[in-house]
Amino acid sequence: MTAPHRPATNPFKQPRAVWAVAFACVISFMGIGLVDPILPALANDLHATPSQVSLLFTSYLVVTAVAMLVVGAVASRIGPKLTLVVGLGIIVVFAALAGTSDTVGQIVGFRAGWGLGNALFIATSLAVIVASATSGFAGAIILYETALGLGIAVGPLLGGELGSISWRGPFFGVAVLMAIAMIATIAFVPSLPRPAQPTSLTAPLKALRHRGLLTMGIMALLYNWGFFTMLGYAPYPMELDAHQLGLVFTGWGLLVAAFSVFFAPRLQARFGTAKVLYANMAALAIVMAVIAAGVSTPRTVIVAVIVSGAFIGINNTLTTQAVMLVAPVERSVASSAYGFVRFIGGGLAPFVAGKLADRFDLSVPFYLGGVAFLLAIVVLATGHKLVTAAESGDSEAVAPFVPVGSVVPADARPVVVAVGATADADAIVDAAAVLARDLDAPLEVVRVRETVVIEELAIEPEDEQSARAAVTAHLRRLADQGVAATGMLLTSVGDHAAAGRALASHAADVQARTIAVGRSPRGPAAQFADGSFTAALTRAAASTVVLVTPDETPRRLTAATLPELRGV
Repeated sequence: MTAPHRPATNPFKQPRAVWAVAFACVISFMGIGLVDPILPALANDLHATPSQVSLLFTSYLVVTAVAMLVVGAVASRIGPKLTLVVGLGIIVVFAALAGTSDTVGQIVGFRAGWGLGNALFIATSLAVIVASATSGFAGAIILYETALGLGIAVGPLLGGELGSISWRGPFFGVAVLMAIAMIATIAFVPSLPRPAQPTSLTAPLKALRHRGLLTMGIMALLYNWGFFTMLGYAPYPMELDAHQLGLVFTGWGLLVAAFSVFFAPRLQARFGTAKVLYANMAALAIVMAVIAAGVSTPRTVIVAVIVSGAFIGINNTLTTQAVMLVAPVERSVASSAYGFVRFIGGGLAPFVAGKLADRFDLSVPFYLGGVAFLLAIVVLATGHKLVTAAESGDSEAVAPFVPVGSVVPADARPVVVAVGATADADAIVDAAAVLARDLDAPLEVVRVRETVVIEELAIEPEDEQSARAAVTAHLRRLADQGVAATGMLLTSVGDHAAAGRALASHAADVQARTIAVGRSPRGPAAQFADGSFTAALTRAAASTVVLVTPDETPRRLTAATLPELRGV
């Protein structure tokens, strides 16, 4: 939340360790988009039916789903770096073997091994980037989002170009690129500490006992059913070659990346998670119906698939958002449980779609995919109250505010200061303490812990134990200065703006005299993507909001003065 009065740090000025993992992330995010343009060529050259080729998705995703149950436990025992290296090595081996295959059955088997490697990689890549980045958490997230956008957009283009030479090209291409990434990871990424407590092997399955997590997981399963039906079968009625398919899915990927990173957080802030998901699922059902009805018209299918990228980008982010909002367990455990359920849906859908297409005609799988999107709306409705309660901070399962030490007396009317895990947090708290002393008010130190959601991944940059220790250190220092102070942890799921609105609500509850914040290091582009904490707080707060800087007079913030502050 805070930083010294200086320009935003450059997220692309990073050590070699970060670039090594970021490069691997780009290749990983190419993923399915790399394979999609060669599906018709595979069916033709290997004399296979589309339903047989669809098993490339099924084996990959089902193995990924099952692996999600154990990757957290594995990573917590062998460490993040070794988990990354093992995952990359498995991808290299099985991607190369897929390229040497002579039958669809062999490729299906090797894609299963590829899925195992991918599960190990995606479970730790973001955490390693964050741990190794020198530009802070915000810079690491920007870099990761850039890798995501490049991978999703470039994957189909590269797949189309290599696939126009041979269907083996994308497989060998991934093997070579991931081998380079693996060597760079071994050479440049330092060994990172393991968690103090290893993750239990049974934790993800036990987490599904919670109604909210299970409900959102089933919704994600239905969403992925429709999504992977389209991804696995839409290339066939387009009647395009590999190069042309690559261009189509590049357009689709650009929309997925843009709407996931830039527009999903803003829509969520404006309308709420549940409402956006309802509208989005309905829109995807319409798109699937259009594809089904126009399956004999290539142009209709092409346009519908490209347009669907916008809705899929929004859904990928907000579905994960909904899961993290209602999950009363650790984020890593919730991610594993959710990943298991949703990937099962994505894996089974192409298999069932193939059987339906063989038995009836190609339109039936798309109609079924549309029904799956509508059923996802019904399932979400059963958990609507859980999501809205979590967003408003009224959820009993997920408490956004947790006291550290004593609580603020009911009539105290404190000065509230918000800080994050930044180097200048002490200085901001001390500046706020001066303000509290001048107002003859106690000080409440709120440590903001944000769960950042990127596409289908969620991460907490600071665990609760570390945040609690930091607040305790603030309180001890303030006590030595004779300042009456209390502490609070704010755990927010969503964008930066969501955390700002949550703090404004809390300040109203404790009747805060003033809310103090420091200057943010995040640049305008990042704030457009996921909102500004300070701007959202200022607009939502009933109390006065001031910008505090060491050795300077606090500056009152209003909607009119916000544009004058660069990087706030």
